[in-house]
Amino acid sequence: MSAALRARFSLHDRGANFAIAIALCAVGAGPAAAQPPVEAPVQPFYALTTSDSIGPAGSLIRAEAINADVPAGARAWRLLYASRGVHDEPIAVSALLLAPSSPAPKGGRPLVAWAHPTTGVATQCAPSLARTKFKEIAGLDGLLAQGDVVVATDYPGLGTAGTHPYLVGVSEGRAVLDSVRAARALLKSEASDRYALWGHSQGGHAALYAAELAKTYAPELHLRGVAVAAPATALDILLRDDADSTGGRNITAMTLWSWSRLYDLSLDPVLQPQARKTMDTLARECIESPLDLVERGWSGRPLKQHFLKVADITRASPWNQLLRENTPGLTPPGIPVLIAQGDADNLVRPAVTEAYRDRLCAQGSAVRWLTLPKVGHGFIARDAAPAVVDWLGDRLAGKPVVNDCPAQ
Repeated sequence: MSAALRARFSLHDRGANFAIAIALCAVGAGPAAAQPPVEAPVQPFYALTTSDSIGPAGSLIRAEAINADVPAGARAWRLLYASRGVHDEPIAVSALLLAPSSPAPKGGRPLVAWAHPTTGVATQCAPSLARTKFKEIAGLDGLLAQGDVVVATDYPGLGTAGTHPYLVGVSEGRAVLDSVRAARALLKSEASDRYALWGHSQGGHAALYAAELAKTYAPELHLRGVAVAAPATALDILLRDDADSTGGRNITAMTLWSWSRLYDLSLDPVLQPQARKTMDTLARECIESPLDLVERGWSGRPLKQHFLKVADITRASPWNQLLRENTPGLTPPGIPVLIAQGDADNLVRPAVTEAYRDRLCAQGSAVRWLTLPKVGHGFIARDAAPAVVDWLGDRLAGKPVVNDCPAQ
């Protein structure tokens, strides 16, 4: 949730859990849709033309400067760049890029790739289209102040053509890594090859996947650290634990809507016929303001009575296999990780995140663990941001790592 929206909607975390649980993040970005879900871009910038060509992954297709509402002391652009899709096909992805306006130091500035939380699954839900686009990047002002370049992908299918691969790890991870490449292609010598990853919720899922892929997919870049806030680390547990909640039903609906299209799967074996209209309605709605959250909660109410034919979607084939395939593994042991988790999070449960932390520690990773008391899912990135900015700055500067894992 942006600072501006929080100022207008200052409910306590626990009191706001109904709204916060609607998606993997309570508030993301993107204007609410008034028309059916579309797979075509909603603005000319995001559309490929006959004169455009999709080059190697990470190559820049086009960029345009943004002049309105840019943070003080920064420059901003909207990017369109090449990446690889779910089926390894060439695709175009959009992103925001911000850089300090002061001269870059010798060797260039390090980069931080921000991976956003859930904003919806419709094309018009791209964070780069949102009115509050800059406020949605947690810790942005601090990152710019310490001299970092910040690039924020929309992920495929948000802004650009095609179905958004919601919680599809390889797709997210590639889009994040290719956004770093595209940023360097635009900034040239202003940007170094040192970068870090920072993501919240769905974005934590994306950042962890990007870290797994980094060495083989983008070997020319040097990853210095990964910071995640309440990441989605176990999709089957996420869907199973939250199956009877508004948020859980919404997450399941977006996942089934997206995956049925991406993998050409019939929903008939798992979905009650009455639920299809509700699912399509939810797929039209983006998440930007508290009003959107109220609308989405109302739209999803029919799912409480009519939704799944199966008792547990995480045991139904082929969905169970896809959930396993899209659950992140462990980041490489040599990459330090910061994990922030609110102890009042009723969507991504603290015990699940703790289990992921313990697995990292067991393999020998250096983990910085931050537990924030009385913080729920929607506010964890905001509240952890000051500590995350400092930690990322230290990693990009090559300072010694603090390890909260017990001695082996």
